[in-house]
Amino acid sequence: MAAFGGSWWFLISFGSVLAVWIGINLIAGVSSAFDPYPFILLNLLLSCIAAIQAPIIMMSQRRTEAKDRLRSFNDYRVNLKAELEVRHLHEKLDYLISRQWTRLAEMQQMQLDAMHELTGAKKAKRAPRRVRRRVAKVEVAG
Repeated sequence: MAAFGGSWWFLISFGSVLAVWIGINLIAGVSSAFDPYPFILLNLLLSCIAAIQAPIIMMSQRRTEAKDRLRSFNDYRVNLKAELEVRHLHEKLDYLISRQWTRLAEMQQMQLDAMHELTGAKKAKRAPRRVRRRVAKVEVAG
């Protein structure tokens, strides 16, 4: 009813009915018209239509408001769920990054240990040669 009351079809048909009503009563004249010039019956009908139409429009607005309220509540719930999912993803990323840093530190420590072992092995092999060279220099000098 509210959709019909707010449509162009209603406005055009309502205007046509009013024009026909007024036209018939003006042409018929004051003596034979069923609603002479001040159109008291027409005013009464228009007042009744307005009295009926206003509550219908208000009920329609309340229904629309209730639908909008539900829609906004559902939007809120969807946004809240999306926010929780984003937080969960951030926690996962933070965990993976911290784990990656731990693993990277472990790998760096293994590389340092391997380098120390290699340099320690090289020094162990070179130490006797140096001792031999020093001993040889002392013998040559002496």
